[in-house]
Amino acid sequence: MEGNILLLAGLLATIWITLGVYIAGRFYPNYNHKTQFCSELGAAGSPTEKLSPLINNYPLGVLFCVFGWAVTQVASDTLSLTFVGWLIVIHGVGTWVAGFFPMDKDPYTDAPTLSCQIHSHAGFIMLLSLLVAPIIVAFSDVAIEFRVFSGLSASAAFFYLYKMSRAYKLRHNLGLYQRISYWIKLVWLAALSVLLWQAT
Repeated sequence: MEGNILLLAGLLATIWITLGVYIAGRFYPNYNHKTQFCSELGAAGSPTEKLSPLINNYPLGVLFCVFGWAVTQVASDTLSLTFVGWLIVIHGVGTWVAGFFPMDKDPYTDAPTLSCQIHSHAGFIMLLSLLVAPIIVAFSDVAIEFRVFSGLSASAAFFYLYKMSRAYKLRHNLGLYQRISYWIKLVWLAALSVLLWQAT
């Protein structure tokens, strides 16, 4: 039963971050989810600099790490899923680092602080970890339906990541595309959570 509960941490993380970002945004005057990064909620000097990592990064890091570890335990004889579990743990650690080192309030600054640089590198690792994980699952030996779902999720997340990079240059709707890309990966994570929970 303990294993079942831990495997649901992936589903809980998806629900938690959705509520956490919404709640933090309510305490940030004039915050726009379509045009601003999620990380701007915890940016240095923002109204929610302390609140956002407290309700988002730190508890989410725990949930990601717990879920990733649980995946490695139930899939100890499957190399691909074990690797996916560790990628999720890495995502959790990156979530902690990104929360502890805030980005600069202006995401377009020409001279980012050291804290912002560390935040950006942690964010890149987070992005890569949950982009690679579904690709690995797509070529694993899990049910064919979930393999197809994983491949489609990775493709859709990459597409909206590309849209975000273009939106960043145009300074238009970058927050919207960031959220779509990230939440596609989170929905995949939640689905993996439920799939493995049901299988144990």
